[in-house]
Amino acid sequence: MPDKSGAADYSRYRMTVPQRLEALAAGVGLAGIVSYAFYRSWIIFFLLLVPALLYTPSYMREFWREKQLRQLESQFKEAIQIISTSLSAGLSVENAIASAGRELEMMYGSGAMMCRELSVMIRQMRMNRPVEELMSDFARRSGVEEIENFAGIFQIAKRSGGQLVPIIAHTVQVMNDRFAVKEEIRTLTTSKRFEQKVMNAMPFLMIVYIDSTSPGFFDMMYSTGSGRLIMTVCLAVYLLACWLAKRILDISVA
Repeated sequence: MPDKSGAADYSRYRMTVPQRLEALAAGVGLAGIVSYAFYRSWIIFFLLLVPALLYTPSYMREFWREKQLRQLESQFKEAIQIISTSLSAGLSVENAIASAGRELEMMYGSGAMMCRELSVMIRQMRMNRPVEELMSDFARRSGVEEIENFAGIFQIAKRSGGQLVPIIAHTVQVMNDRFAVKEEIRTLTTSKRFEQKVMNAMPFLMIVYIDSTSPGFFDMMYSTGSGRLIMTVCLAVYLLACWLAKRILDISVA
């Protein structure tokens, strides 16, 4: 949410009204699918509805927040490459940031996150605020480790009066290598993530298929105590498998 200066806190994600409605609809659908597949009971549906409506918006908010941070990280990578090139060409830090803002606006549009951030930085620099302070403030709000690391190095290099240009160039090269590794990991795991989604849906599809081809096949599982116990165990195993699959595919770059 932007503050008075126009800066936004990216560590928090505020859902829009359509996104909230989408999350609530997903919660209702999730409760309905689980209750149908494992219990066939309206009572269970309403019992599952409350935790589903509480959990799904939180999950969707985190999903959209991570997506926003990836976009911010990608735009920041482009920005620091332009800044590094401009510094190597002899421009001052302030002019390099202004140049990056213009080029990013042509690439992403004026509404892009980094375009707004650079615009805020330019306005604040005109009010004589130190650029390293502005970079540190942005890093604090970004919630992205790479941006925080860059801001720390930039602040030390700027205040120490050292070789700013080669330090920034080396830092950008190291960060580009990290970005490349991250992108390669995402590319390599894309097919596995799709397979995970298919496998997550398979139990429900199999139940629907068997119900349509052999009506009454699962009646004992929904009408007896032992059947409901077995289905509860199956649901627990299914949720554990989904959690494990997500943890396995959640690869981070140290």
